[in-house]
Amino acid sequence: MTPLDDLFSTDESRAEAQLEKVVTLNPADISDFPNHPFKVKQDEAMAEMVDSVKLYGVLAPALVRPKADGGYEMVAGHRRKCAATLAGITEMPCIVRNLTDDEATIVMVDSNLQRETILPSEKAFAYKMKLEAMKRQGQRSDLTSSPLVSKSRSNEELGQKNGDSREQVRRFIRLTELIPSVLDMVDSGKIAFRPAVELSYLSKEQQQSLYDTMECEDCTPSLAQAIKMKEFSRDGKLTEEVILSIMQEEKPNQREQFKMPKERISKYFAPGTPAQKIEDTIIKALELYRRRERQRDMER
Repeated sequence: MTPLDDLFSTDESRAEAQLEKVVTLNPADISDFPNHPFKVKQDEAMAEMVDSVKLYGVLAPALVRPKADGGYEMVAGHRRKCAATLAGITEMPCIVRNLTDDEATIVMVDSNLQRETILPSEKAFAYKMKLEAMKRQGQRSDLTSSPLVSKSRSNEELGQKNGDSREQVRRFIRLTELIPSVLDMVDSGKIAFRPAVELSYLSKEQQQSLYDTMECEDCTPSLAQAIKMKEFSRDGKLTEEVILSIMQEEKPNQREQFKMPKERISKYFAPGTPAQKIEDTIIKALELYRRRERQRDMER
């Protein structure tokens, strides 16, 4: 015979089970979202977050979903989890929500696209992941290769939500076809966005040859040069020699430049310092040197 307490609490318990609750979890029990496209950097902002977590704990609950084999998977809150781990915190508030793979992907992307600073590569893979999830839910969103306008409006809706046109969404997704070394140059601002989109049509081998040429010649392609390489690639004529020839062409707005071997100045800058920052630092140093020379002349 069923106990009276069970009879009267069944409906209530079922309803309560459907409600989301804030629970306390150990960050070690939360795995990262598979192929999470947003980088969690241990930079100055993270250091500040770690200090805050040490003082006050994690204030805003993260969003997780239960895993079939036990434990939880992070949906939104990877930076908070990282900060808690670095701070040595073993408890953080989390909202547990039952989500399918596609639902979790869409929520993960939407929550992270609200960040102030997003790298081109992050937005590219985020857009691709969300549109693929929407496609699996029954919406066509084949934008990874065709330059033609898709019949589906899912990409337009996604773009409008994040301030991008449907064509811009397609361009971002094209960036996922770049090899990592070239995509890193896009993230660092060494290669502009539009040339990068054109370069994405090159084969992986051609992109690697281009990267080697850029490193050797210390140059990056203009939009016109990128389009030219794309056309040669389409015709099956883009060889290493052709890439070098195109990259050595003088750009219409190119000015005479002074070049200095990297090894002569590398010891003064941290690895990965952007070229523009190096140039600005050298100019400031020269200006300071000139002021000091003038002051010495006046004192003589």
